[in-house]
Amino acid sequence: MSLQSDLTIDASKFDRKLVDQQTEEFNEKLIKIWADGPRWYEVGAEEYRKLRWEGKTPLPKPVVLPEGVNGTIPSREAGREIPYRVFKPAGGVSRGIHLHIHGGGWVLQSEHYQDTYLKYMADHYELTVFSVGYRLAPEHPWPAGGEDCYDAAEWLVKNGPDVFGGELMFTGGESAGGHLACLVAFHLLSSTPSFAFRGLLLHFGCYDLSGFLPHVEHHEKHLVIDHDVMAAYINALLPNTTIEQRRDPSISPFFKDIRGLKLPPALFTCGSEDPLLDDTVFMGAKWQMWGNEAVVKIYNGAPHGFIGNPVGTIKSVEEGLLDSVAFVKAKMGA
Repeated sequence: MSLQSDLTIDASKFDRKLVDQQTEEFNEKLIKIWADGPRWYEVGAEEYRKLRWEGKTPLPKPVVLPEGVNGTIPSREAGREIPYRVFKPAGGVSRGIHLHIHGGGWVLQSEHYQDTYLKYMADHYELTVFSVGYRLAPEHPWPAGGEDCYDAAEWLVKNGPDVFGGELMFTGGESAGGHLACLVAFHLLSSTPSFAFRGLLLHFGCYDLSGFLPHVEHHEKHLVIDHDVMAAYINALLPNTTIEQRRDPSISPFFKDIRGLKLPPALFTCGSEDPLLDDTVFMGAKWQMWGNEAVVKIYNGAPHGFIGNPVGTIKSVEEGLLDSVAFVKAKMGA
């Protein structure tokens, strides 16, 4: 009898020959679109944010929904406020709070750029979705953005029930937001040990900000992000730092010693055509190695950022959304 591996991977989730035609065509269009558009570091972060808001970049103009409510909470710095945007379930009943942290490479976007997605989560999770407007690089390098996320999480633990009628249950985000949400979970383990998340929603996050995990180097398709884009993001976030400094666990959670820690259950999602694929697979495996629950879902052929596209664009969008809903419902005991 042959030996059985202690780790099991479904290789079909990564096999390019099995990618459906709709996804292949979508990716080819994305490659052409991104090739024609300016890269943010060519025009500057501030100018690119303006172009993005006006719909003059490869991504469509953000949709603004009237259901979104803006507000601010105090930061750790006297006299400064942290902005947020909130969506409540359309049904009127909220069972708790989800702290959402947006993506954009720690440089782009804000809490205002994903109303449709925020509303979907609020309605389907039956949670109040609180999206924090953390400070962005390069104007505000590390740890400014991270501290805003930590402040928001601690504020929601203390004030969520009175202000929003429910307790903080989940945090999560996409790309840079997945990275920050992971760090928020680690931060609360030490700052607020009496608190425990019901779960984390970590979508295609970056968990090693030092020199990148191998797939960032190996991924040859210039599909949404690539090595050059990632390097520009990291240099904006962490200027004048060495690889060794970037490996500090407060920056790169992949280097966190999690032995003996009771971590929240986590859903890790990623497309197989994402340069950050290794980050999701390796971090999900590390989570499980030390007795913590991790659900790792890989969507064959899906590019970076896939879950933010309209339902029907490719099948992975709806699959990813439904998997997230299933995870949240399970952790709430629905």
